[in-house]
Amino acid sequence: MITISETAQSHFAKLLSDQAEATNIRVFVVNPGTSQAECGVSYCPADAVEESDIRLNFNGFDAVVDAESAPFLDEAEIDFVTDKMGTQLTLKAPNAKAKKLSENADLNERVEYMLTSEVNPQLANHGGQVSLVEITAEGIAILQFGGGCNGCSMIDVTLKEGIEKEMIAKFDEITGVRDITEHQAGEHSYY
Repeated sequence: MITISETAQSHFAKLLSDQAEATNIRVFVVNPGTSQAECGVSYCPADAVEESDIRLNFNGFDAVVDAESAPFLDEAEIDFVTDKMGTQLTLKAPNAKAKKLSENADLNERVEYMLTSEVNPQLANHGGQVSLVEITAEGIAILQFGGGCNGCSMIDVTLKEGIEKEMIAKFDEITGVRDITEHQAGEHSYY
């Protein structure tokens, strides 16, 4: 689930030596599965470990992960690097914004994964997001926009020149996209 480099393990062991006995680290994701997902590491005293938590054993400590964060931390890596700028702890969690798809994921899951991991991070720059409502029998992906996308004057370009082209190129089953949002221009709109 989580790989912690030898240098990071040594760093954590040193930090934990100054804490109360049986203190471990907790690795977590706030807002998992969303474009606002953020990963973190904190101290985890023994009395803060929940029954549903997953414990991963490392050299001299355990990494504790809550059940909700676990699928989003698959393939996560923690490292402690030293360079000209000093030392830095890095946490890379490629599945934090959308949990990894199973090999037999259906079309809806694959399209939702694409929207969550590729499209929504770009739309978030403008305060917007898009979600999948359904995929019709004809292969039309019906989408709902929100936030800064609602009422944006560039929504047709985003839909047809961006999202639709990407979806058709990526998924043989998708023949087009359609927006069902009732756009209302206002202060929330990006343009």
